[in-house]
Amino acid sequence: MQTSITTDITDTSNQQQTSQEKRSLFKQGALAVSPLCVAVIPWGLLAGSFAIDIGLDPFQSQALSAIVFAGSAQLVATGLLKVGAGLATILMTTLFITSRHLLYSITMRDKISTLPLKWRIGLGFLLTDELFALCGHQSPKKFNRWYALGAGLWFYICWNLATLAGIVAGKFIPNLDTLGLDFAIAATFIALVVPTVKNASVLVSVVVAMILSVVMQAYNVEGGLMLASLAAMVAGYSYDKYFGNADPNKATAPINKGEDA
Repeated sequence: MQTSITTDITDTSNQQQTSQEKRSLFKQGALAVSPLCVAVIPWGLLAGSFAIDIGLDPFQSQALSAIVFAGSAQLVATGLLKVGAGLATILMTTLFITSRHLLYSITMRDKISTLPLKWRIGLGFLLTDELFALCGHQSPKKFNRWYALGAGLWFYICWNLATLAGIVAGKFIPNLDTLGLDFAIAATFIALVVPTVKNASVLVSVVVAMILSVVMQAYNVEGGLMLASLAAMVAGYSYDKYFGNADPNKATAPINKGEDA
């Protein structure tokens, strides 16, 4: 009962916001995600130029960012297109790479499930690593749809502008992918991951993923990144299950039986 009351209050609060407050929250979200937009520019340049390099025309290259809107999936998909991979292989690989968004959506379900359908579809399309980093850990009471929309939509616009710049650059600067722009991918994910390391189980997951991904890359293990990710999740879950109670960062609140009554 308490949960439903809180949700109703939050939703009513959103409905009662003035147009000025909505614009202010929208701008705050856009401003908050702007540093990540700057960090992702080299990534967008690489995605746009690589699409041109494999033979896609400018419209197809831009549509890839406008419709797919997933940097790592776009780079892998264009790489597979370059080597002549089939549609089934491309779709399956993209599914695995973007499967983390399922976890993002589950985590944010309690915040977004009460919103109207158009908001759920819109925010679902705009849900990226960057948007989740900003809003994924907010409580339902703190979460605001206009703030999330501002962050997600501004990042979408910046990503497509960076892709457009890459398409133009790809026409005049050959082999743009050899300039080391792909480092932006690693740098962006490092910036997203580090702030989330707040307890030992997350640290275990990060360390296991880091070590295994490097080892499997060194030995050219096919699908090594996915295996490293799965192993990291298992390691983090196992640590939390068997040693979680001993983690000093996990505060156990006393249960007040009279409170529920």
